[in-house]
Amino acid sequence: MFKKILIANRGEIACRVIKSARKMGIKTVAVYSDADRNALHVRMADEAVHIGPSPAAQSYIVIDKIMAAIKATGAEAVHPGYGFLSENMHFAAELEKAGVVFIGPPSPAIEAMGDKITSKKIAREAGVSTVPGYMGLIADAEEAVKIAREVGYPVMIKASAGGGGKGMRIAWSDDEAREGFQSSKNEAAASFGDDRIFIEKFVTQPRHIEIQVLADKHGNCLYLNERECSIQRRNQKVIEEAPSSFLDPATRKAMGEQACALARAVGYTSAGTVEFIVDAQRNFYFLEMNTRLQVEHPVTELITGVDLVEQMIRVANGEPLPFTQADVKINGWAMESRLYAEDPYRKFLPSIGRLTRYRPPVEGSTASGGIVRNDTGVYEGGEISMYYDPMIAKLCTWGPTRDAAIEEMRLALDTFEVEGIGHNLPFCAAVMDHPRFVSGDISTAFIAEEYPEGFQGTTLAPDLMRRVAAAAAAMNRVAEIRRTRISGTMDNHRRKVGDDWVVALNGDTFRVAIAADPEGSTVTFDDGTAHRVTSDWTPGQHLARVMVDGRPLVMKVAKIPMGFRLRLRGADLKCHIQTPRQAQLAELMPEKLPPDTSKYLLCPMPGLVVKIAVEVGQEVQEGQALATVEAMKMENILKAERTGVVKAIRTSAGQSLKVDDVIMEFE
Repeated sequence: MFKKILIANRGEIACRVIKSARKMGIKTVAVYSDADRNALHVRMADEAVHIGPSPAAQSYIVIDKIMAAIKATGAEAVHPGYGFLSENMHFAAELEKAGVVFIGPPSPAIEAMGDKITSKKIAREAGVSTVPGYMGLIADAEEAVKIAREVGYPVMIKASAGGGGKGMRIAWSDDEAREGFQSSKNEAAASFGDDRIFIEKFVTQPRHIEIQVLADKHGNCLYLNERECSIQRRNQKVIEEAPSSFLDPATRKAMGEQACALARAVGYTSAGTVEFIVDAQRNFYFLEMNTRLQVEHPVTELITGVDLVEQMIRVANGEPLPFTQADVKINGWAMESRLYAEDPYRKFLPSIGRLTRYRPPVEGSTASGGIVRNDTGVYEGGEISMYYDPMIAKLCTWGPTRDAAIEEMRLALDTFEVEGIGHNLPFCAAVMDHPRFVSGDISTAFIAEEYPEGFQGTTLAPDLMRRVAAAAAAMNRVAEIRRTRISGTMDNHRRKVGDDWVVALNGDTFRVAIAADPEGSTVTFDDGTAHRVTSDWTPGQHLARVMVDGRPLVMKVAKIPMGFRLRLRGADLKCHIQTPRQAQLAELMPEKLPPDTSKYLLCPMPGLVVKIAVEVGQEVQEGQALATVEAMKMENILKAERTGVVKAIRTSAGQSLKVDDVIMEFE
């Protein structure tokens, strides 16, 4: 077995590989850029080598710098993680030339599957079902429009060397095909150094289901069942689960066998993933093969008990797989929520900054028999940089059934504390409660269909709102008692805390009476219904774990005047708790209105201005492109929300902007 391996990556995946290597008794080497000098993966590794400036193009994807780090540390093998050089055949070939083992597939397999045009041709020859489309190279936007018309709208415009949602656009018309072709080409060149584009038919209402394969150097290839990855935003996965609630055993077997047939056709070894789109009739079509470890691999590990990173290392070391296809079972259900540094309230645009608070839920077994796992690469006090992918953690849960895994995820998301940056935890929590998701009625269009105007929070069900109101009233009583005890008055003159309160919760008002005892409180509403509340929460704690009628409720808590800010299940609630007289007076207070910014185009995230598409004095129409801003490797086209005339342009291409910096003003 190897004595030392180098991880040619960063963030949570580098930390993940280090954990398995450490368990196997293997020393690890981390590499890092200027921005990652104090990163978690650098702290965790046995050694660390600086490889250059912050941009990935000057550090993590420079082969010569990685090779120099290998030589300097004497690493015998390299695990590439995902992204960066993980599917770069030239990197794999350079390692082979230097006598260093690549913990991944052979370079010819990477080459064959890394090019999406070539891979589809090979898949067809191997008997794998494929999507109709145009596999040749496309010269310009007008040719893209011509091909799109021939294939038939809607079409998917994709980068041949793409992955992770980069360089992908859906076009429903000629104009969108022109615009999408250029944006895909630009993103592909920036992310992969390869701007080739192809077009294929876009299957409407598809599910994204992928098969995990594992092959050794002794002719063994098997599939570890499937993962459902249909909850996506801009072709980037947000929530994954294993297995899929949609597949039946026959379809699972057929997809698995075709995935293994493709792997054998290219001489594949190591872990890899064959992605399919599946229509409503369970017809499935080959999408692509990722010749690396997938981001969502933990859900497969949770239902199979197989450590995929360990198996990759053992396969690279020449060992045969220790189990057969018959040994692969499905044990329970697993969910994964990707924690992104992006603001769901600003249409999921990237967010950067310092993590002033970062407290994941406790990993391991839960009180109800489930499992919580959090793969992360950050820590409290660390910086989220603009240079890399916005994903900072993967929260995973396991339960014996799908419903149990979802409930474990609800509690884990509510327990996860993140402050200092915008993040998508509220959105993930809202999805876990969405009736369509709970029923399994999902597709890759789920987010676009259910949140067409973006995410603006969620409304809790009436029964849950009452439980929250009861919990808040009981918590407020604890806070009031503490406040009287530190007021400096003598005990016999201490202000008495009353029993009657009015709880105002995001527009809903509940009149309650509290009867406390040593074990908890009984909160009775004015309609006569009562809830039993118990908790060990004390004022100042950021997290409240409460039992209401014997059912767990977890809320993030912050103090506001006369109440709390409560966050749970995707909702952000202002909760004011007042005496009846205070509530009566509060109704007379005027409401403060926010400032009017309708005449400005504001930068929605920190980023670089790539293009200004209009001029001063120009009349613009609703939906017209105004500017393009690049952030975290993605181009974001900002469009006019209404017809207007450009009065002033406050920035230019090449300038870096902060959130809410003015880009242009309208008359």
